[in-house]
Amino acid sequence: MIILASASQRRIELLKDSGIEFEVIPSEIEEVIDVSLSPVDNAMKIALTKARDIYFKNKNATVIAADTMVVYNNEIFGKPGSEEDAFEILKTLSNKKHKVITGVAIIHNDEEDVFFSESTVKFKDLTDEEIKAYIDTKEPFGKAGGYAIQGLGKDIVDTYEGDFFTIVGLPLKEVLKKLNDIKNKKDQN
Repeated sequence: MIILASASQRRIELLKDSGIEFEVIPSEIEEVIDVSLSPVDNAMKIALTKARDIYFKNKNATVIAADTMVVYNNEIFGKPGSEEDAFEILKTLSNKKHKVITGVAIIHNDEEDVFFSESTVKFKDLTDEEIKAYIDTKEPFGKAGGYAIQGLGKDIVDTYEGDFFTIVGLPLKEVLKKLNDIKNKKDQN
């Protein structure tokens, strides 16, 4: 049995579209940023903490967890808590490149596989009106960096480099390869 330790609709849809059968059991852990760690290490640590939270209650399962961070000038931009917060984030990122880092943890048979994927996104030069119109759609809320590249947020993105699915929130190619490796290992035993 595979469990996705996330309530993220984007992650759920990505796994569903890949044809994998899985259950969704979101982790309830509080996502705490450790300022002594790099953004990459924070993303991997939070993903691992989420995975462990669910794995220890479901030891017979393969658990997948992920955490996505938007980083600009080494500052981590989380999910906006208000319209003002969303405006500040989007205004800061306007006409600039930022990194999107997704940390992933997969636990199977007490073995922990933790890795990350990183992509770069550049926003268009946004006017205050364009930012406010995007915030009015309510899409920025619940998303790291205040946008969804696969949704209406595609209209504020100029370019991106790297894996699109990393930006959405789950580096699918790597996850599917690792799940396939686990399945092949099982089949050999």
